[in-house]
Amino acid sequence: METTSGETRRPAPAAADIVEDMRLYIVDAFTSEAFAGNSAGVVLLDAPGDAGWMQSVAAELKHAETAFVEVGGDGPKSLRWFTPETEVDLCGHATLATTHVLGGEQTFTTRSGELRCRAEGGWVSMDFPSDPPRESDDDLSSILPGLEFEYVGRSKHNLFAVVDDASVVRSLAPDLAALRAHWNGRLMVTAPGDVDGIDFVTRFFAPGVGIDEDPVTGSAHCVLAPYWAARLGRDKLVGEQASARGGIVRMNLEGDRVLLSGQAVTVASGELHV
Repeated sequence: METTSGETRRPAPAAADIVEDMRLYIVDAFTSEAFAGNSAGVVLLDAPGDAGWMQSVAAELKHAETAFVEVGGDGPKSLRWFTPETEVDLCGHATLATTHVLGGEQTFTTRSGELRCRAEGGWVSMDFPSDPPRESDDDLSSILPGLEFEYVGRSKHNLFAVVDDASVVRSLAPDLAALRAHWNGRLMVTAPGDVDGIDFVTRFFAPGVGIDEDPVTGSAHCVLAPYWAARLGRDKLVGEQASARGGIVRMNLEGDRVLLSGQAVTVASGELHV
C-alpha cells in the first residue's frame, strides 16, 4: 500500500497471522505512586520464548528492562530480562514488577541463580545475591571531570564510586560517551543521605546497555547494601535513587544475600499480539 508520501506500508496482519495473545503489563516499581520509580514491562509466557523475539519486544517497549516469565507449568518459573539493546544477568525493578503482577510467593530461575520473592501487604520482597564492590584503579576523570572520589571500585558488572556529598550525586552530569567506552559502560555514584530516614543516595548510569540513566536500579543495591552496611555498622538500610523519577529501596543484608523491598503500581495491562 502506498501512502501519499510514497512510503510503502505493510498491510496489517490478518487474524489468522496472529498466533496467540500474551498478557502484557506495565508496572512502575520501587514507588507507591504511578509515573514514578522505574517502569518495567512484564510479559507472561506459556512456553519458552525465542531470545531474538524477546529482544525485539523489549526494543519496542523501550523500558529500561522488560521481564519475560514462563507461567505455563508448576514449580519455579523461568525469568529473563532485556533492555532495549541486550539481555542482562540481573534486574531488580523488573523482578519486583513481575512478582507484583503474579502475587504471593514466587521462585524464579534466572541467569543469576534462583530468586525467591514475595508480594504481601502492598510490598514486594526479593532475595538477591550480595555483590560487594572491590577497590579498583579506574580513572573516572573523563566521565566525571573535576570530581574527587572517596572510593572507586567495581562490582561484578558495574563501576562504583563514592563521593562525600549527596548534593553532588543529585547534580551529576556524566559524559555518557566516555562512560560507554569504559569497561562495561555502567556506573553508580553514591553518597551519604541528606534526608531523614535515608541512609544513602545513588544515581546509576548505564549507556553500555542502552540506558543513559536508570531511574531506580534494584540490582545496584546488591552492591550498595554491603558497602554501606560495613560503613554504617548495620544491616538494615534505606536508599534513595535520586533520578528525575526517583525511588526508595529498603535493604536487609543477610550474609551473602540482600533482601530488597519495594512497592509497585500497575499502570497498564493488555495483550501482546504475536
